[in-house]
Amino acid sequence: MPVISRRTFGRMTGSGLAAALPLASVIAKEKSDMPSGACDCHVHIIGPIAQYPMSPQRGYTPPEASVADLEALRRRLGVSRNVLIQPSFYGTDNRCMLDALAQLSDSARGVAVVDPDIADAELTDLDRRGVRGVRINLESGENRDPHVAASALDAMAKRVRHLGWHIQIYAALPVVAAVADRIAGLPVDVVIDHFGMAQARDGIAQAGFAALLDLLKAGRTYVKLSAPYRISQQPGYADAAAIARALIAAAPQRMLWASDWPHTDRTPGRKAFDIHPFRIIDDSLVLDLLAEWCGDKAVERAILVETPARLYRF
Repeated sequence: MPVISRRTFGRMTGSGLAAALPLASVIAKEKSDMPSGACDCHVHIIGPIAQYPMSPQRGYTPPEASVADLEALRRRLGVSRNVLIQPSFYGTDNRCMLDALAQLSDSARGVAVVDPDIADAELTDLDRRGVRGVRINLESGENRDPHVAASALDAMAKRVRHLGWHIQIYAALPVVAAVADRIAGLPVDVVIDHFGMAQARDGIAQAGFAALLDLLKAGRTYVKLSAPYRISQQPGYADAAAIARALIAAAPQRMLWASDWPHTDRTPGRKAFDIHPFRIIDDSLVLDLLAEWCGDKAVERAILVETPARLYRF
């Protein structure tokens, strides 16, 4: 399903594109205590722009982020696997992601964005090339209509059920809560992005959060503990701890961890075709927070290794 609409360091080149410095340079320290097979379950590969043009309908234009940049991040974080997520600005053109999957071989899997009428043969080919799910991206287009979400979920479940794929949805928490019954009744697993977009400042009593916990306890839904900067208002994301711990306590075996690298952002006042720099994020700090939230090495290992290996079929 296509997007349903709405700072790395760099310098501007003559073509108007960003020539980025190594993205891993924003990471403060190198980690050496990661379990073998640890997986970062949400990253994007971007460009080269000349080879992989972005959608004319995109809402913003990020700089480039290469496979080599991702491999540098892997070394810094001590992870050996990634899940590549199709970003909104490429629409349903998955070529950049698929070519990156080929370069990374068996150490990566993908989640695609597809049209509802995609041919079965094309879905089968995507599966052969390492895709394990399909993404519905509502929040990037600021679409918060539960009816749109329900329709998209139903359509995609029918198309991917036979492949054993899941549906990944990026939506605001009120939307997730409004379609919780629909999600619970789907014949496929559902992965919910970025803490379900539960706003940290509103705590675990906020509207919709109980519905998210109930979905987790029912056993067909996963939540990504990813991009705390999208839900937090505090330095070091301290206010996100209560949200993270409540999710982990509800269903530790249904948690996934992800960096959301390279941290795309929309810069207020910039036009869609202007370069919108990445956020500067200390990914090592974010990974350290997972250990604090878990408080248990076995749970941390399950989130980093065992659950993604099962879901993405590593």
